Amino acid sequence: MKRKIAMITGATSGIGEACARRFAASGYDLILTGRNTEKLDSLKSTLEGETDVLTLTFDVRDAEAAAAAVGSLQGKWSEVDVLVNNAGLALGLEKEYEGDTEDWWTMIDTNIKGLLTMTRLVVPGMVERNCGHVINIGSVAGDQAYAGGNVYCATKAAVKTLTDGLRIDLVDTCVRVTNIKPGLVETNFSVTRFHGDKERADNVYKGIKPLTGDDIADVAVYAANAPQHVQIAEVLVLATHQANGYTISRKDS
Repeated sequence: MKRKIAMITGATSGIGEACARRFAASGYDLILTGRNTEKLDSLKSTLEGETDVLTLTFDVRDAEAAAAAVGSLQGKWSEVDVLVNNAGLALGLEKEYEGDTEDWWTMIDTNIKGLLTMTRLVVPGMVERNCGHVINIGSVAGDQAYAGGNVYCATKAAVKTLTDGLRIDLVDTCVRVTNIKPGLVETNFSVTRFHGDKERADNVYKGIKPLTGDDIADVAVYAANAPQHVQIAEVLVLATHQANGYTISRKDS
């Protein structure tokens, strides 16, 4: 019986890497994409003992490179069963009228345009085969804006709307669509947001036990492995002491 194939973008760290490990453990072969060849190769060598792994190095912001990479897939690799649109980031926490425009464009190009690019490249094959699953990694930030989140929150609101729209467009097929919306997850997310300032990033998680990448990967695998007639449309996943994007109870350590 053919093993299913999961394509995971942004697979070299955080939620993407956790998804790679969890999907491998669940019996999927993997197509892992990212910008860092060395990290992709390292993850591939770790996982190859339990599953087949193919790596593709490109930036989802580069539509031509993405198209060339997906277009190069041959044989079994050309039939992607699960697309995990994970590649994304937050940059900066300034007031909107003081924000860095380059940070804005990077978030928009990655979180929105990159997701759309991968969806456009992979989903037509799913429709043709009348099977498949798209799992978009959104955020609680897509439900409500929080101070300093402005553009990042807007991109994740777009992910929610694009996910809902895709689900509507695919309602007459067997292709399922899921939006997973994490709250506080301790990965490199905040280090990236603060341009490498680890001390500032660590303060984001101070006084609360945050989620891990594995927690979100578990949800993704659960959604993918649900019976075919079950579509997990949207999942909001928060730390126990987080109520929404900005209401958090922190304890003194």
